[in-house]
Amino acid sequence: MPRIAPVTAPYSDALQQRFARLVPEGMTPPAIFRAVARNEPLFLTMVDSGLLGPTGLLDRRSLPAALRELLILRTCVAARNDYEWHLHVDTISARMGLSEAQIADTRSAIPDAALWPDAERAAMALVDAMVQRLDVDDALYARVREHHDEPTLIEMTHLIGLYTGVAMLVALARPQSDGYRSTNKV
Repeated sequence: MPRIAPVTAPYSDALQQRFARLVPEGMTPPAIFRAVARNEPLFLTMVDSGLLGPTGLLDRRSLPAALRELLILRTCVAARNDYEWHLHVDTISARMGLSEAQIADTRSAIPDAALWPDAERAAMALVDAMVQRLDVDDALYARVREHHDEPTLIEMTHLIGLYTGVAMLVALARPQSDGYRSTNKV
């Protein structure tokens, strides 16, 4: 049982409007959205500010979609957030450009070099260092800096931090699986 029961239909007009911006018609909003909606003013602000959109948190369309999704999935793995990992895999990871093999490999301690260019492997190492140790040593910084400029690294860090926060919220709320049918067989 979830600790924080998600709001259920019928939703307030304000919530119904925001959910309609986030999920396709006829799809029940994810349990984590509905749990956050227990604090309706916060949820409305998240959607209205653009912090939360149809592809998740902080999608300004400045990071390539596949890199962004890789960062999210790897953050979920590093933060032990199975709920959010499955939510993304079952709904948008393939559409964001990740293959089944890549999605599965986000769970590997050592990413398969045959599946990922150096830039993506460096990004995964960055996630692991930030989430697991809250530290980025000089060698790793130099490695990621070979592939990503400073503005990109700043955005990547914020995305990693936001999804680490989602892991904390999942740990608190303990939402039940949404039961979405996966388009990936991972």
